[in-house]
Amino acid sequence: MFAIIEDGSRQHIVREGGVLKVDYRAGIEKGATLTFDRVLLASGGAESQVGRPSIDGATVETEVLMPTEKGVKLEIQKIRRRKNSRRHTGHRQKYTVVRVRSISVPGLKVAEQNETATADA
Repeated sequence: MFAIIEDGSRQHIVREGGVLKVDYRAGIEKGATLTFDRVLLASGGAESQVGRPSIDGATVETEVLMPTEKGVKLEIQKIRRRKNSRRHTGHRQKYTVVRVRSISVPGLKVAEQNETATADA
């Protein structure tokens, strides 16, 4: 089962047990629960539901693994020609790392996985 959620202005594809970097949340602690209710699409294998714009009653529950993680540093330089004038700045985006606990969508049929097919492979 997977879902596409919206966090801020970004869309993320999530699966149960998957790890995800979302926008930074201030004042949150490790082990806390975050709930995303803007689920745009959900698929259980047997069928899919597409929200217009989101699925009513669908939620994705996550657990906070790391409250603060810094992204890669972006360095910006502005150099003015023939003036010996330059400006150098940098930026590091903060993220919160979460693990997806559960995806719940009312009325979605989830396909049963065949245990013998996975054992033979």
